Amino acid sequence: MRLPVTRHAFMSRPAFLLVACLLFATFLAASSPTSPQPADASILATPSPTSKARAALPTATIAPPPVAEDGHYSNPDLGISVDYPDNWLAQPGEEETTLTYLISPSNDPVVAVIFYSPMPTSSTIEAAAKQLRDEIVAEDTDVDYISDRAMKVKSGQEGWMSEFSSVNTDGDPHHFVLLSAAQGGRLFSVAVFGTKAQIDDERKTIRDIMASVTLTSPGLYGIPRDQAFVLAGGESNNPRAYDPATGQGNNLIFSGLVMLNPKLQVVPDLAISWNISPDGKTYTFHLRKNARFHNGRQVTAQDVIYSWERAADPALASDTVLTYLGDIVGIDARHAGESEHISGLKAINDQTLQVTIDAPKPYFLMKLTYATASIVNRENIESGPEWYRTPVGTGPYKLIRWEPLKMQLYERNADFYSRAPAIRFVVIELFKGQGIRLYENGEVDMTGVSLFDVDRVRDPGEPLHNELVEGVSMCTDKVSFDLAQPPFDDLKVREAFSLAIDRQRYLDVVQRGIGVPAHGLYPPALPGYKHGQKSPDFDPALAKQRLSESRYGSADKLPPIIFTASGFGSDTGAGLSALVDMWRTTLGVTIEIENLEPDKYIDEIYAGRHGQLFFSGWCADYPDPENFADALFHSKAQQNEGHYTNPTLDTLLEKARVERDVTKRIGMYQQAEQIIIADSPAIFLNHDLEFTLVKPYIKGYVSTPINIPIERYLSIQK
Repeated sequence: MRLPVTRHAFMSRPAFLLVACLLFATFLAASSPTSPQPADASILATPSPTSKARAALPTATIAPPPVAEDGHYSNPDLGISVDYPDNWLAQPGEEETTLTYLISPSNDPVVAVIFYSPMPTSSTIEAAAKQLRDEIVAEDTDVDYISDRAMKVKSGQEGWMSEFSSVNTDGDPHHFVLLSAAQGGRLFSVAVFGTKAQIDDERKTIRDIMASVTLTSPGLYGIPRDQAFVLAGGESNNPRAYDPATGQGNNLIFSGLVMLNPKLQVVPDLAISWNISPDGKTYTFHLRKNARFHNGRQVTAQDVIYSWERAADPALASDTVLTYLGDIVGIDARHAGESEHISGLKAINDQTLQVTIDAPKPYFLMKLTYATASIVNRENIESGPEWYRTPVGTGPYKLIRWEPLKMQLYERNADFYSRAPAIRFVVIELFKGQGIRLYENGEVDMTGVSLFDVDRVRDPGEPLHNELVEGVSMCTDKVSFDLAQPPFDDLKVREAFSLAIDRQRYLDVVQRGIGVPAHGLYPPALPGYKHGQKSPDFDPALAKQRLSESRYGSADKLPPIIFTASGFGSDTGAGLSALVDMWRTTLGVTIEIENLEPDKYIDEIYAGRHGQLFFSGWCADYPDPENFADALFHSKAQQNEGHYTNPTLDTLLEKARVERDVTKRIGMYQQAEQIIIADSPAIFLNHDLEFTLVKPYIKGYVSTPINIPIERYLSIQK
């Protein structure tokens, strides 16, 4: 598979007051005190039927949005409601964690702010509330803590009430009443502030507001929050990304005949069983009789044939179909447009499929776990060009709602053919923000950890440390040369560029020292990885010598070199900047950078529209070195975008394909790796480590070095 954060802090007290005052001034200029503006409409509103683009998207049958009422603030998604006088003004907060401002109608108003923050798991309500109280006046003088006491909010949760006063840095006195209570991993607070006289004038109203605070189980887009597995994500404007035949698919929606389980074993999926002929070339799959598409139609062998023949259709231009289905007899002819059908596929009956491959290959079943082999619904595909927005698959979840740039909502497939997922809903929050911040706020249940936050969460004293899961990934970050373009048709130039890269420095600067420098193709944990391999090493003197030995002789005689990257405008990431700087410093070479739109980057690389250098990292799709050496560097490999060819390597890889002795196979792939390293068709940079935060109530999570449909195995225990 090709590879295509900060702490939460309370708003500082001066900013807290400034925002409230500015909002109040704006509010007085734009509104009448007798006609308060209602709070923001609920996010549960469904797409407008007048919008053609949005009308086609799936929508769930869920509870209607609450009606906004004067005198009542309610946020069912967070699970908080508060009553306030009808004549007070309500203004939505500008910060995500600041829910609303309530402003009294007098000329000298009192301001109440409703907001939330993460509730520390090891803290008491008293300790958390006092910490918040202290932070509000941290920069003030003459702080006077008047009272602190426990109390219960209207819904019964334990709360803490504080009253205190202070003088700010401008010499202005302020008086505060603060109530805090916890629910759903969040500390909800109502802070009222003004002068002492203002607070005394509104004392009864403030007590009534505090007494009305109600905390309930949070919801999310009209569904119970405690029944949803929530993740942060994004979306693509390239439809090919959503098609399993051209992108990486979606294992919530789509499934195939077989899949990898958390132990990376090939196990039945749509196929309940299979037989292999004595010569290892014919596979007979028996489909589950209860396997159905999301629309209720039974899955048949003809559906498998349709899906795979569609993936091989030359009009679709799939850049993965030959990689994962190319062993099937007749697929080359279908992909070349020479046949309408794949001769190696035969439906014995509705529930039996016969697949003939070109040679006995021990890894063939593993290839069928990749998205390209997923089964799609013909009626869905032929419904129109935007079929992917209302996908009909066979997987464990159905997409029931999609609001572009906002959210995707999946519901458990009640007719799922295998063990039904324990979690009813999966929610993907689209472009909502930084994963670790959302995680700390309790807005997502799992997130990857960026390199900038790894040291922090690895610290045993960090509250998130106990929720960190570390693992390896079977990935190799690399830069590919296009050997069809000068100067990289010259081995000496390729060697010079590779020897000019200090991999450890690259890892330290770009990856913050996290990962493993790559001295070969295979990542750790992949069968065939050779521990202790030390070539090629960083050697500036030898790099210069190799360049001088090339037919170009020196850097100033090289043709213009373009590095194609994924990005916008003139933006360059740290990794690309580091590489360009090393080549300039060591070899005296100037590199021109060309950015391609990220959503279209893979398509453009596959189509050959790139410079002489480009990023082309790769992650294992199944645990076999064939997925690296053969899939990337055989001269006829679909993923060989660098036009590398070596007949000796091809012969070796072709023999390894059919070798049934495991030890011999691994030895052949290690030999293949040495040939690849010697020919330098790419610069292998590093192998990654993975860091994931998982909430304690998410059970069943297992870190795997290869992407698997993990949602099937999870449950929520709150």
